[in-house]
Amino acid sequence: MTPAAASGAFDTSFPAPAKINRFLHITGRRADGYHELQTVFQFLGLEDTLRFEPLPAGRFEMARAGIDGNDNLCLRAARRLGGAVETPFGVRIHLEKRIPVGGGLGGGSSDAATTLVALNHLFGLGCSVQQLAAVGLEMGADVPVFVAGQAAWAEGVGEQLVPVDPDTGWVLLIDPGVSVATGAMFGCAELTRDCPAETISSAVDAGRFRNVFEPVVRARYPEVDRALAWLAEQAPQAHLSGSGGCVFGIFSDEAAARAAQSAQPVAWRSWVTPLVNVSPLQAWLPPRGAGLEAR
Repeated sequence: MTPAAASGAFDTSFPAPAKINRFLHITGRRADGYHELQTVFQFLGLEDTLRFEPLPAGRFEMARAGIDGNDNLCLRAARRLGGAVETPFGVRIHLEKRIPVGGGLGGGSSDAATTLVALNHLFGLGCSVQQLAAVGLEMGADVPVFVAGQAAWAEGVGEQLVPVDPDTGWVLLIDPGVSVATGAMFGCAELTRDCPAETISSAVDAGRFRNVFEPVVRARYPEVDRALAWLAEQAPQAHLSGSGGCVFGIFSDEAAARAAQSAQPVAWRSWVTPLVNVSPLQAWLPPRGAGLEAR
């Protein structure tokens, strides 16, 4: 039995927070077909939760097979981590979903990252942040930022991270009720792929920075367009997150965000949540040393 198991740590539920993209530019396309990006990731208070139950070494399963079965990113993360370390372990994963699927909020990637970080802690595997991020990158470019747990300027396919400290505030997050497939959006002919490269900065200039997926998603999904048009009248900044379909408005204080929520013209599912630069997952873990290396 591991020290974590003996101490009852497996009774803990670990958060997997949503993210937003403050902007999202595509600066080019690589020979392998992947796109070169620039974006800033920040975290929200909206989160999935995960709990882990030790199993015999080499056995990995979801507590509810109906949650994407064997294709679930949490399960893939556990198996890949098990294959990358010398300490044998097995686990059953309990996942409670709150983050909308296909909303551009990184829910699946966050679940995978929390799985890696939590299992490293619970089983005392001794992996560094960089090692966990490398395992996570095999499952998606968004996973490393959730592993590191710091707001970051991202480049490359989204995996080259530099910690930044953008302005925070309160967010009204709206789910217009559509699930957008990221791969399909990247394949759209009208997607802008030649944005000029921006210089790394904590400041996000709302007048210059934009999300290149926004006009594409709005043209294809009228409900996203309607939600974003209304939100832009309420918030100083209103944008699509990632490739959609959730939209967010940033307010200076909670009261203003809740006032806007109460005035919604449609009964969209929505949340008022703080915008933060440190993942809430970090509060559940002992100090891990340095995370991302600043440059």
